[in-house]
Amino acid sequence: MQRLANKRILLGVTGSIAAYKAGEIIRRLRDAGADVRVVMTRGGAEFVTPMTFQALSGHPVHMHLLDTESEAGMGHIELARWADAICVAPASADFVSRLVHGRADDLLSAVCLASKVPLAIAPAMNGAMWANPATQANIRTLSSRGVVMLGPDEGEQACGETGTGRLQALQPLLEGLASLFERHILSGKTVVVTAGPTREAIDPVRYLSNHSSGKMGFSVATAAAEAGAHVILVAGPVSLPSPDRCERIDVISAQQMHDAVLAHVAQADIFIAAAAVADYRPVVNAADKIKKSRQTLTLELEPTTDILAEVSARYPRLFTVGFAAETRELEKHALEKLQHKRLDMIAANWVGPAAEETAGTFGSDTNALKLFWPGGQAELTVTSKWKLARQLIEHVAQCYDTRHHHIDRTDAKVVMMPDVGRTPSR
Repeated sequence: MQRLANKRILLGVTGSIAAYKAGEIIRRLRDAGADVRVVMTRGGAEFVTPMTFQALSGHPVHMHLLDTESEAGMGHIELARWADAICVAPASADFVSRLVHGRADDLLSAVCLASKVPLAIAPAMNGAMWANPATQANIRTLSSRGVVMLGPDEGEQACGETGTGRLQALQPLLEGLASLFERHILSGKTVVVTAGPTREAIDPVRYLSNHSSGKMGFSVATAAAEAGAHVILVAGPVSLPSPDRCERIDVISAQQMHDAVLAHVAQADIFIAAAAVADYRPVVNAADKIKKSRQTLTLELEPTTDILAEVSARYPRLFTVGFAAETRELEKHALEKLQHKRLDMIAANWVGPAAEETAGTFGSDTNALKLFWPGGQAELTVTSKWKLARQLIEHVAQCYDTRHHHIDRTDAKVVMMPDVGRTPSR
């Protein structure tokens, strides 16, 4: 269940006798590392008190559509933006019907309507209600809209009858919820991602580095793995757990990162350079600790190897993505880097005082990106780095497919017309 680690799950609880089982769902989600918020309908609160779910989730339970304590009184918008996924478990027949018709007169239905994240529902109701043609038509409608159905199971029900309508068993329900974060837009591809800072030694105890936390790069690696790619993550010195299903290589210096990337990138399809690699390193690494004195200390620095530029030059068919952190003229510098290094895409973001509107970048959990590629651009507004990474991977996959479709057509023309010179891939 590592796919649920650090995910923000909004759990909706509706009016069903199975509402008591939501407590165990919350506990297991938190055990898996997820952050859980609960939204209850009035019907759900008739079966279990909100205090129960507040104690289990560690957060207040939300029930009211118009909340005077929320930002601008629009709690449903805040919750919709907060969540990485929404799971309604149990989902009553009434809620299923309301969802189909786009009702938004209670908090849970309004959140579902206002959200763009994956939505799963776990129906739980009497077997006759489940089998009713109206309910079945509603389920088909929701499925056609991309809503994921978790269950229901067959067995003995609270009413004493036996049939289909029980809330899905906990383990498959959790596995289904985890699968919401799996996509297959990069299936069969190998992606090399760099993340975090590098450290350039001055002496045995001191080094030059930067403020990069590695969170953005690790989120990108996670998103690529969940998109079906084989991911090789080359990580600088950071204190982050290894993403699920990623091959991790730990390095310290820019030279070590360079060597690790070059050892693996030849077999890759996509290279995403999210690391904040040091631009300079000391010419001399002192063998002993430099003692403090009253004299001015001068360090002679030399440039490190530009990993991204070298990879792009060596492997022109590789889809390369760079990052640009800027304090001024973001678009100008990003486009210059895109062209100069002959990249397929660049993701630019503000740092320093200019980053205040994005709630910070280095070390924070949120960010905003502006993407540029030859002939296009996209702006990814402020959100969690996890959501941002998913959006970035979607753009990368789309641009990768477009570029390689063009290359395939170009190669086909070369085969048919041998006298025509091969069109460069860039």
